[in-house]
Amino acid sequence: MKNIDGIFDKNSVLSVSGEFGVVNQIAFQGRSFAGKSILNYGILDHNDVVYTKSPLKSNPYGIIKTNLGKAGVVSTLYAVYAPLKTVYSPILGYYFNLDTRVNNYLRPLVNKGAKNDMKVRDEAVLEGKVCIPDSIETQKRICNLFSLIDNLIAANEYNLKNALNIRGRLNLHLLT
Repeated sequence: MKNIDGIFDKNSVLSVSGEFGVVNQIAFQGRSFAGKSILNYGILDHNDVVYTKSPLKSNPYGIIKTNLGKAGVVSTLYAVYAPLKTVYSPILGYYFNLDTRVNNYLRPLVNKGAKNDMKVRDEAVLEGKVCIPDSIETQKRICNLFSLIDNLIAANEYNLKNALNIRGRLNLHLLT
């Protein structure tokens, strides 16, 4: 679906980051890189899946991310997919979060051109196989577990950072 009715403006332009996923361009990069008109941009709804052909160092065939934030629009360089009703799309975000997994998935589907550009039809990206449980309830439970683990890791990293900062201040205090 395109933004032909102008529902979204340049403040709603989204980008896809390998590390941070789907992000608002202005919030993430400080400005919009959109062209004069964004009427031809694709609408990326919450829980939609997006593929960008832009190669990254660790993802030479591009990246696949799930939009877990607000709806917005993406450049025509991105392919947008609405998940099937039998798929809880955040599980695809976890599935494709590993560089090796997304690379192995995309490698047989993408042809690199002479100038290192990607030669792939938007529909071709859907031709690969993804192994996830059939039950949407099981998919949700898996995502909840991964989310809990992510939160525990973040909390432990925060505590470790604070402990190291306190230790560093104590060492400085003992030296003076």
